[in-house]
Amino acid sequence: MTAVSSLLSDSADIAIWAMMAASILPFIFALLAKIMGKFNLKDNADPRAALAKVTGRAARANAAQQNSFESLPIFLAAVLVAMLFFVPQTAINNLAVLYVLIRIAYGMAYILNLPTFRSILWALSIACCLMLFYLPIRLSF
Repeated sequence: MTAVSSLLSDSADIAIWAMMAASILPFIFALLAKIMGKFNLKDNADPRAALAKVTGRAARANAAQQNSFESLPIFLAAVLVAMLFFVPQTAINNLAVLYVLIRIAYGMAYILNLPTFRSILWALSIACCLMLFYLPIRLSF
């Protein structure tokens, strides 16, 4: 982490940008699902039904979108808890940026149908969140 930490400042804005990027990511996957699924304007009347009919990469992009929304609250809460309990900001920034990078790779692995790699990336992204929860506990001892 030393090589990464030298690239990231200890400013809280990095973690906030990471939170914003993680919040936007599901919408990017949704957009990809719609593009790959040849989503039409008429499909906007019932977009969930239209996306439920797509297959292949479009369906996997939609699943990546759904999973990104599911993991988002855990990540946001973890970053906020770490900040609230004064975990060193560089550690928070490193884990937050790492989470976003892993989630981007996760979505691409999902779309490209690489299930084992995708599962490893999912576990690593959750590990980032758990570490953000663990550090405040560890620092309080």
